[in-house]
Amino acid sequence: IAQGRLEALLNFQQLTIDLTGLDLASASLLDEATAAAEAMGLARRVSKAKKANSFFIANDVLPQTIDVVKTRAEMFGFDIIVDAPEKAAEYEIFGALFQYTNRHGQITDYTELFAQLKEKKAIVTVAADIMSLVLLKSPGAMGADVAFGSAQRFGVPMGYGGPHAAFFVARDE
Repeated sequence: IAQGRLEALLNFQQLTIDLTGLDLASASLLDEATAAAEAMGLARRVSKAKKANSFFIANDVLPQTIDVVKTRAEMFGFDIIVDAPEKAAEYEIFGALFQYTNRHGQITDYTELFAQLKEKKAIVTVAADIMSLVLLKSPGAMGADVAFGSAQRFGVPMGYGGPHAAFFVARDE
C-alpha cells in the first residue's frame, strides 16, 4: 500500500511539473488560495528586490484568493496592490500574482509582462487551471517562477470534508 501511495504522489508531482513547465513540485497544499499566500511568502524570501515591500495582485484573480493573500500579507506587514494585470510593471514590488485563466475565463499570454517584472527582480506567481494547461502555453514557458492551483480538476477528492488539495510548482533557482 505504501509503495502505491508513493508512486501516486510521484505521478502527481511529475504531472504538475510537465503541465506547468517548472522544475520542482510539492506534494500538495491546503487549497488554491492558501497556496497563493504561500507563493507570496516565497516571493518575499527569494526576491532580489529587497527594498520593495509590496506584492501585486492582478484584479482578475479569484476574489477568495485575493482575500486570503491580503489577510496573510497583513500578518507579514506587506503592502498589497490590486490593479489591472498590465499595470504590474509600473510598481516597485517584490512579487506579483496572476490568474491563468482569469476569473472571467480569459486567456492572456503574459510572456512580455513577466519579462518586464523579472527585470525588476520581482518573483512572478501564477494561479493556474491545471486542466487548461493540457492545451495552453505553460506558466513556465511564459517566464513564471511559481505556479499553483486546485488539483480538483483531475479528480483529487476533498480531504475529510475540507478543501481540494492544491498543487505548487517552482523554478529550481
